[in-house]
Amino acid sequence: MKRLTLILFCLFAGLIAYSQNDTILIKMMTYNIRHGAGMDDVVDLDRQAAVIQNALPDVVGLQEVDSVVKRSGYIPEAAILGNKVGMHATFGPAIPLTGGKYGVAILSKEVPLSVRNIPLPGEEKRTLLVCEFERYVFATTHLDLNDSCRTASLPIILEEAARWEKPFFICGDWNAEPSSTLIKTIKKSFNILNNLISNSANYTFPANNPKSIIDYIASSNRVVSRKPKVINEPNASDHRPVVVDVKFEVIATGIHSPSANSELMQDEEVYDLTGKKVENGRLTPGLYILKKSKKKVVIR
Repeated sequence: MKRLTLILFCLFAGLIAYSQNDTILIKMMTYNIRHGAGMDDVVDLDRQAAVIQNALPDVVGLQEVDSVVKRSGYIPEAAILGNKVGMHATFGPAIPLTGGKYGVAILSKEVPLSVRNIPLPGEEKRTLLVCEFERYVFATTHLDLNDSCRTASLPIILEEAARWEKPFFICGDWNAEPSSTLIKTIKKSFNILNNLISNSANYTFPANNPKSIIDYIASSNRVVSRKPKVINEPNASDHRPVVVDVKFEVIATGIHSPSANSELMQDEEVYDLTGKKVENGRLTPGLYILKKSKKKVVIR
């Protein structure tokens, strides 16, 4: 017991000792996949998987994603796309639909430490899917066609961004052009990372003859550099995807913030600051040590 206490003491001392600037480069992507249907109305996930795979992103926000829905053949689209491109899939349902669910998804090279799926206003119910990773947080949403519903969603999004100490990124089909009140308001709190200059190279919709920008990637923190691009893909969906190479600085603390049922917490013995073993799955907010992996975690 004395040895375990010493290990815990040393690890928690590292909470203060281990803190350094860390610069990372992440390629981010947003893509409205139209439930897998291309401009020819044929559901073909191979086409959309090829678009994603060719772009080589680290994390992707998807909108209009079916999960076991009749029109797309009762398949779990996010999971299938994730398998095709070799990425972890996280689905965020917004509404029930003909036997299944419809919403958004995030594909990522990293397994999320925690996941939140937050309802948003909409004439058709909407959702904000948030995945926490080790050094940043990535969210995606598909905002309503109705302007007042989009505006009502913004305070919820801002509140979610404010709760994270890590860099926060958000993407999606926001159904609003750069000149809209919504985007002008978002720009007061977020940096829009894709190019908003009105020309054909930056338009995202409709895919076969794009005339407007309605798909975005944004950051609530300072971005060191970025290389935005709209992928010239006119057939796989009715939207063209946007990719951005994002370079940013974070403070690495070595502390993780997983959900109670995340993979990081599975098969672990958990100890509190006093060295007392506590029951995994019934943790109150606070700092803990995972014995097997020797990781430090904070439960919110």
